[in-house]
Amino acid sequence: MKKVIQKIGIYTLRLLLALLVFSWLLVFVYRFVPVWITPLMIIRVVESFFEPEKTVGIHKSWVAYEDISPNMVLAVISAEDQKFPVHKGFDWEAIEEARKEIASGKRFRGGSTITNQTAKNVFLWPGRNLVRKGLEAYFSILIEYGWGKRRIIEVYLNVIETGDGIYGVEEAARRFFKKPAKDLSRHEAALIAAVLPNPRRWSPAQPTDYIRGRQTWIIRNMGNLGKIEWE
Repeated sequence: MKKVIQKIGIYTLRLLLALLVFSWLLVFVYRFVPVWITPLMIIRVVESFFEPEKTVGIHKSWVAYEDISPNMVLAVISAEDQKFPVHKGFDWEAIEEARKEIASGKRFRGGSTITNQTAKNVFLWPGRNLVRKGLEAYFSILIEYGWGKRRIIEVYLNVIETGDGIYGVEEAARRFFKKPAKDLSRHEAALIAAVLPNPRRWSPAQPTDYIRGRQTWIIRNMGNLGKIEWE
């Protein structure tokens, strides 16, 4: 029995080591190679199989950072994570606020940064359980130090869900504004950023009063943040 337990322990350690090495390798490869598919994209397609009235494909176009409007970069940072240029992957103040909201029974808003969202979108699946959140933190650290801010925002803007079966700002720009992402204006970029919390419910093509309000708020924040420069 003792030998069986030892063997199980050895195989478990080998498996964990293999997974560790694989994760490092994957992060290294994605530092240079476009991310063409993510777990969420696959999940959305599978989900559509059980909704006969709706068929969801995968529509995306990868573009380099240089081919994305600075307005779009500034808009998502203003909307999603204003401390992104300076934090190390985690906004501890936002996390503490989220903890207080949970403790008081208020609606949970979350404290995810753009780094956390990118880690989740590229490597993991949706969910809030502790295992998933732990892996999200692990991958956040890897990409924060292995990719750097510029690469993180480039990947984020290329894989983020922007509509039903629509991913990345290039596809969103062409679908909703009939232009490439590099030509997006401040107002157009802010409108795309405004729907990101729930792109399957809201659309830049038919903005509600609430989305228009978010757009105005984002544009104001863009003015406050000013130009973003990477080290």
